[in-house]
Amino acid sequence: MAVRHVAVASADGLHARPAALFVKAATDTGIAITITKAGSDGHADARNILAVLALDVRHGDEVVLQADGDGADAVLDRLAALLQDAHV
Repeated sequence: MAVRHVAVASADGLHARPAALFVKAATDTGIAITITKAGSDGHADARNILAVLALDVRHGDEVVLQADGDGADAVLDRLAALLQDAHV
């Protein structure tokens, strides 16, 4: 299982537009990805916009991305880079 710990750089956190961009990128990978807000028990399917929004991820919060399957490391690297981009 591939895992990445990432601090969310967007000033809006994972709300509205940044969440939609993240979910689209996760969906386009074709593999199941789980996102968890660090320090919470809640986790979500990264391909589900309502579940991602429900995590209430804010600027500076750390999230944990997990995925299994072919290319999971590369996929998580791309998603981590997206979350670390303050201009998303």
